Amino acid sequence: MPSDFHYDEMLRLLGYFGFVEVKKGKTSGSRVKFMNEHGVPIYMHKPHPNGIMKRYQLKQVKEILGL
Repeated sequence: MPSDFHYDEMLRLLGYFGFVEVKKGKTSGSRVKFMNEHGVPIYMHKPHPNGIMKRYQLKQVKEILGL
């Protein structure tokens, strides 16, 4: 697992696998939801302040994507 994987890179990766961000309104804060055309959800918090993803987040996404 990379230790410097940025949130912007995650957005591109999820887009490649057909996931789009689901807007939940102003009160969602840093929590983000992504879904693909099959209805598979991925939930995560936007990392801050530097945008570097946490290792557990990468593991969760990897598991959901079947990588």
